[in-house]
Amino acid sequence: MSIPRVPLFIDGTWIVSQTETWTPVYNPSTGEVIAEAPDCSSEEVNLAVAAAQAAYPEWSQTPAVQRIQYLFKLKQLLDQNLHELASVIATENGKTHVEAVGSVARAIEIVEFACGIPTLMMGESLDNVTPEIDVVTWRQPLGVCAGICPFNFPAMIPMWMFPIAIATGNTFVLKANCKCPNSAKYVMELLQQVDLPKGVVNMVLCEKEGTTTLIEHPDVKAVAFVGSTPVGRIVYETAARAGKRVQTLCQAKNHALVLPDCAFEPTTMGIVNAAFGCAGERCMALPVIVAHEAIADRLVEKLVEFASRVKVAPAEAEGCGLGPLVSKEHLQRVTGYIEKGVAEGAKLLLDGRACRVEGYPYGFYLGPTIFDHVTNDMVVGSEEIFGPVLSIKRVGSFEEGLETINASVYGNGAAIYTTSGYYAREFSRRVQAGMVGINVGIPVPLGFFSFTGWKQSFFGDLHSHGKDGVLFYTEKKSITTRWHKDPQAQVKNMGTWDDGRTQKKG
Repeated sequence: MSIPRVPLFIDGTWIVSQTETWTPVYNPSTGEVIAEAPDCSSEEVNLAVAAAQAAYPEWSQTPAVQRIQYLFKLKQLLDQNLHELASVIATENGKTHVEAVGSVARAIEIVEFACGIPTLMMGESLDNVTPEIDVVTWRQPLGVCAGICPFNFPAMIPMWMFPIAIATGNTFVLKANCKCPNSAKYVMELLQQVDLPKGVVNMVLCEKEGTTTLIEHPDVKAVAFVGSTPVGRIVYETAARAGKRVQTLCQAKNHALVLPDCAFEPTTMGIVNAAFGCAGERCMALPVIVAHEAIADRLVEKLVEFASRVKVAPAEAEGCGLGPLVSKEHLQRVTGYIEKGVAEGAKLLLDGRACRVEGYPYGFYLGPTIFDHVTNDMVVGSEEIFGPVLSIKRVGSFEEGLETINASVYGNGAAIYTTSGYYAREFSRRVQAGMVGINVGIPVPLGFFSFTGWKQSFFGDLHSHGKDGVLFYTEKKSITTRWHKDPQAQVKNMGTWDDGRTQKKG
């Protein structure tokens, strides 16, 4: 059987890349190659930017209330095709079908939010700021914007970006991820069905050279990125140096402090879901529990019990609780971290490396893994693993727990499990993380709030989606206006400068 090659989407047309470099796209549940993604050339990236640039003048002048009609139609198609798109995601990414459905639902939130752009783009005004003079402030689009997306949410994260970008009047070039390109391709097909004007949204598939071309292109005015911190820092520095608007959402090592007064059963169940959901391949996963010594032994015992019950299976299998990792290389990377944890002296209580799924010997499976007695100076306690690996750090007090969490270089999210309003408030105020959960292990805000990572989890000034998203994709213009009651009378009272300019007599 011939393996299908994923095309580029440029100026409303599907184009097969002319590159000689193609990357295999796997079904991680089976280990089979299901497609090939191109590492397209810089010339092909330039074509996509040119298409977006050509579409920008007319699109930016299209009234906002007309622009959002395409998004209303997109939202309707996403609702109608929810499970079909979820199957595409599960097949190439390894999420369970339920998790894939959830990711599309979060994408729909952003589309719905973007449909409110006529209100969200409203500026400010003040009449008669001084006699006869009024001032208004508008929000206007930037131009061509670019989005660089990771493998872990291949449909959701593109829709964190382009709906707000195009609703505000920009055009867009999406650099989809080569590991999971079919999900983004499916979304582009939906945009074709809503008859979005050609060139408003384009999709390319490329690696380092093409991505650099996209970031540095003089017609690209803003760059949004989601991925690793080292790459995110380079993207931020490169784009900012060129004077572009830029936001980079990066790695994380989220911690949750568990106090003795927590609601025990809901807490342990919530931790298992937060730690092992989506195979741990999400920047808001919960890979570290900071357990108070008074509850640690009991908590760890229950976590091992619950995690051992999680059903590891192909992504689309009924009752699957944990699907495969995205690729063989990523599986090797995560198992390498487990080996490091053992070498560092962490106590391995549950070893997912022994996981086998009957009938799927070539799938990229790793079962839930739990380490106890982890410390901040261990690699497994400080670096993002991005897999179903949970580390337990033990502390003797609330203050020690807070100090342990704040020592991380990352600050995406943090949580506390407690029934104490006092400790919940103290934690919320003092923890050094941008998103905080109180008895919520994955504190991702809904789409009309912003995704507010801190420290080395984010570089930029304006965060993704919510009101920050609208600000990111627009710039302010202030207009000061004076209208005279009798312009001719004003002229009679004016003299003339030597250079022809008028001056008021007297």
